[in-house]
Amino acid sequence: MPTPPSQEEVLGYFETLSNWGRWGEDDTLGTLNLITPEKRRQAASLIREGVSVSCSRVIPWSGPRAMAGANPVTNMVQSGELYALGDDRENPRFPGRKMLQGASEYISFVFHGSIFTHIDGLAHVFWEGRMYNGRSSALVKSGEGATVQTSDVMRDGILTRGVLLDVARLKGKTTLDPEDYVFPEDLEAAEEAQGVRVEEGDVLLLRVGYGAQVEAAAAAGEPPPEEFSGYNAACLPWLHERGVALIGSDVFTDHAPVGQYAETMMPMHQVAIPMMGLRLIDNAHLERLGEACAERSRWEFCFSLNPLRFAQGTGSPANPIATF
Repeated sequence: MPTPPSQEEVLGYFETLSNWGRWGEDDTLGTLNLITPEKRRQAASLIREGVSVSCSRVIPWSGPRAMAGANPVTNMVQSGELYALGDDRENPRFPGRKMLQGASEYISFVFHGSIFTHIDGLAHVFWEGRMYNGRSSALVKSGEGATVQTSDVMRDGILTRGVLLDVARLKGKTTLDPEDYVFPEDLEAAEEAQGVRVEEGDVLLLRVGYGAQVEAAAAAGEPPPEEFSGYNAACLPWLHERGVALIGSDVFTDHAPVGQYAETMMPMHQVAIPMMGLRLIDNAHLERLGEACAERSRWEFCFSLNPLRFAQGTGSPANPIATF
């Protein structure tokens, strides 16, 4: 196994991999700038069958075992039981008219973390009090939320060529062992085995097989394992060199054992987001996508993701879609 970079090497990435000023002082898109109109047309040309696959985990109903302690709080504002029993009352606001029969709910949850599928915005992670392009972290306020680089800068959506590198399948495993870091050598071995190459402006999705463990744990009513594989920090220069526009994985993107780095406990997040302007998709569900790609012997597809337009959001829940 290759050797992970030292703490000193990771700290060097903050300078050597920085994209500050690359697209101008006012830029808020970061590496999404690499998704050009030509890139979008290339992505659209990959749609041949019209078959789409979701790459998101399910957001479950409230419950003590739903998502290992990160459960959404769900309250029904209106339900359907009474209507099924014959309730057909008048509308109190409009005498003589019947009520609309319908249902609605109130849902609250923290989407950042290791449970829900989401995309991180550039106001989500800081380094030494600065976010992407040198802006002060103070611009994310307790009473107002993010005032710059919000999820709304992605309002036109993300559509580009997607590539799945299935490292778990490459190594003949259902799920990679937690200590089995994914290095650039693994990414390149997957490229060669799958006959595909990650190019500038692509979305790179990495499958380590954790989704299978999440599904098994949910079926058993138990929390999923807390340890998992994923991108090693050694991948950061490789991602920068290839010009990847967005990365994702079926785990929480960082894989750095506790105590490995005293100053950068989450190096993928800490270098990619504030320095490179590279957004992350955490906790994608890639089991179905892996099967779809393997059935077709085709590991590229049209990728789309439309974040919610939170005026002051630091990211967004997400349902990434791969279309063949």
